[in-house]
Amino acid sequence: MAKKANKKQPPQKQRLPGSEQVMDPRPLVDDKTYLPSGMLSGKVAVITGGDSGIGKAVAILFAKEKARIMIVYLNEHKDARETKKIIEGYGGEAMLMPGDISDEAFCKKVITKTIRQFGQLDILVNNAAVQHDEKSLEDVTTKNLQQTFAVNVFSMFYLTRAALPHMKRGASVINTASVTAYRGSPELLDYSASKGAVVAFTRSLASNLVDKGIRVNAVAPGPIWTPLIPASFSAEKTSKHGSKSPFGRVGQPIEVAPSYLFLASTGSSYMSGQVLHPNGGEIVNG
Repeated sequence: MAKKANKKQPPQKQRLPGSEQVMDPRPLVDDKTYLPSGMLSGKVAVITGGDSGIGKAVAILFAKEKARIMIVYLNEHKDARETKKIIEGYGGEAMLMPGDISDEAFCKKVITKTIRQFGQLDILVNNAAVQHDEKSLEDVTTKNLQQTFAVNVFSMFYLTRAALPHMKRGASVINTASVTAYRGSPELLDYSASKGAVVAFTRSLASNLVDKGIRVNAVAPGPIWTPLIPASFSAEKTSKHGSKSPFGRVGQPIEVAPSYLFLASTGSSYMSGQVLHPNGGEIVNG
């Protein structure tokens, strides 16, 4: 299905944080041909940015594999309700929690509410992010710089720190990095820098938690068709997103979600401090 995706999207533009509801075409988030095996049965996962895009595809896939899901999102209520409906359609269980993950107090509430609702926490997916497209360093405002690191990096510290007391041996933390952490991006200076910090955080925390049996890994997607794209880039740039990848097209969320499932499952029991690269064939040696 994803292999037949168009190489170009119609020009379109949104405001941050963006919504799937008005994207043309809609991202592919649910692989209806997938045959689950229950590999996350009995697990509970918190997924930030789980309302749309990559996070949505991950939430749906995890739910198919019998995990119960806490979906954390900013304010895209229609997207979040749709995700919850899809999960429930597969017989899964999901809870929605809107709020700003750059706020440490909110992050603590996410974990508290997850434990109160589900009684445990086994998988933390730090996925939500923001980016601002600017042509030069002089155009990067202090406000946007601080927001980018608060959402993309600080939130991972807040959420993981609150989650760890509830995570037992065998638990998994999965962080969303980016191909830009490895090759950079001339017009996403603060975003690329924040994703580089995510890679360093992942590797450092993996070493820190190895004796506790908690694995920490990351996924570094390439150009993927999510609401963040039309919400960040110009209409013309959005229409060409992914066209320069070796595959010659944008990736779909359902092509990224299996990387998260692998890292959440016992199939990756001998992996920690690693990064998977679903990026359309770009070699980054990371």
